[in-house]
Amino acid sequence: MKRAIKYYRIIWFKHDLPAGLSVFLVALPLCLGIALASGAPLYAGILSGIIGGVVVSLISGSQLAVSGPGAGLTSLVAASIISLGDYKLFLLAVMIAGVFQLLLGIFRLGAIANYFPSSVIKGMLAAIGIILVSKQIPLALGYDKPDFWTSGFIQLFSVDNFFGNIENFNHHITRGAILITAISLVVLIILQQPFAKKLKVIPAPLLVVIIGIIVNILFTNIASDFSLKQTQLVNISSNIFENISFPDFSKIFSTSEIWKDGILIGLLATLETLLCIEAVDKLDKRNRITPVNRELIAQGIGNMTCGLLGAIPITAVVVRGAANVDAGGRTKLSAFTHGLFLLLAVLLVPFLLNKIPYASLAAILLITGYNLTKPKLYRNMWSLGRKQFIPFMITVVVILSTDLLLGVCIGLLISVYYIVQSNFKIEYRITQTRQQGIESQCIKLNHNVTFLNKVKLRKTLDEVPEYTILTIDGSESRLIDYDILEIISEFHRKAKDRHIELHLINIERVSVTAVH
Repeated sequence: MKRAIKYYRIIWFKHDLPAGLSVFLVALPLCLGIALASGAPLYAGILSGIIGGVVVSLISGSQLAVSGPGAGLTSLVAASIISLGDYKLFLLAVMIAGVFQLLLGIFRLGAIANYFPSSVIKGMLAAIGIILVSKQIPLALGYDKPDFWTSGFIQLFSVDNFFGNIENFNHHITRGAILITAISLVVLIILQQPFAKKLKVIPAPLLVVIIGIIVNILFTNIASDFSLKQTQLVNISSNIFENISFPDFSKIFSTSEIWKDGILIGLLATLETLLCIEAVDKLDKRNRITPVNRELIAQGIGNMTCGLLGAIPITAVVVRGAANVDAGGRTKLSAFTHGLFLLLAVLLVPFLLNKIPYASLAAILLITGYNLTKPKLYRNMWSLGRKQFIPFMITVVVILSTDLLLGVCIGLLISVYYIVQSNFKIEYRITQTRQQGIESQCIKLNHNVTFLNKVKLRKTLDEVPEYTILTIDGSESRLIDYDILEIISEFHRKAKDRHIELHLINIERVSVTAVH
């Protein structure tokens, strides 16, 4: 026992402590930025990071994944906060999301992500990326009014909204914020290039935040016209625990919207988590596989804790997990350590956090959103053919036009349509010959013939002319649905009356009884 403790102490000090510090430096600006993009209090993003590190890491079976607020949930969280109209009601939805994930894990339904077509998932993330970018543009340009874009994405461009917003927008642009955004974007783009790997001594998001703070200090001391207003800087109370909101349990059944949003947040958080876990497992040099059902239990408990303590929902996040791997993390103690560092930051140095410009966070989120919806993604989906591209694009367009749930549902329906259409095709082949004046036909069934082929097969059999020799060959079939066997057996019973000589090869006849 003592040797094991000593071993893990050495591993933590040598590998997981520096990795946890590195992940903390990546996570801090992302926690603030995602809370900002979600329309939630900034402390809620930090709390989510703390819970993801301190609570989820201890329950999870993943050694390298790191949980916290995820960019994929921002548009859904923002829409839920606005539609419910009360942050305390939104926290109830977060708790319901956690219970939903917990039940998925308990009932071993972690394979749920496998039943969502990749085209729909990619379309969902691409649409979220577009929304994320659109919502950050006002902050990136120095607009300090939080109610700038409260309507849906498409409604932004209606005549009344667009020109009204632009006119209002011109009065609130800040040149200093635009300059900070431009510098931040240039730094982030350069550090994403392959040649810049050796330059990444400090994580890119942290470097952008430091640059933003320094530039604003220079503006304040040298060029006052460019200095930022207090409303354009992060504002976290010196004691965040004074401002924490708690869910209002008395209203949990007040509206079905709470339950709908909770289930949707839980489903989306589950998808994002499982996709992230799969990606991080591939990065693990020790080839450790995360138990997905245990991960859902951990995420469920984490989100129930988030809802209880006033935080926004969490998922496992690829950016944090990849940063953990790159920094040499070995065990889940690195994720736990990153959560402790986040807690210490808000307790000991909130005054430093309050010097961060919103423009710096907006630049980070602009790049995050762009990475979700790169032009390369659209070209790749186009190259895969219409059966992948059409569900992908319809998912994107419907989410932008309406909401995420409807977009995903319609994308799924389109994907199912293509699956059904494929099953209608080439499930059997017909050959016709004529010998000594007698018509001869052969229907050769392919590998799988399902109930989806009932209509077409019945029509084909009805069109067989009288005085024909018909052979139905199932010798190559692995699966012949009972419905198909029933149709063939029914046809066999009537074939003599139509003077059709029927031969069945490797096809079982079944009893056909009328149902009254």
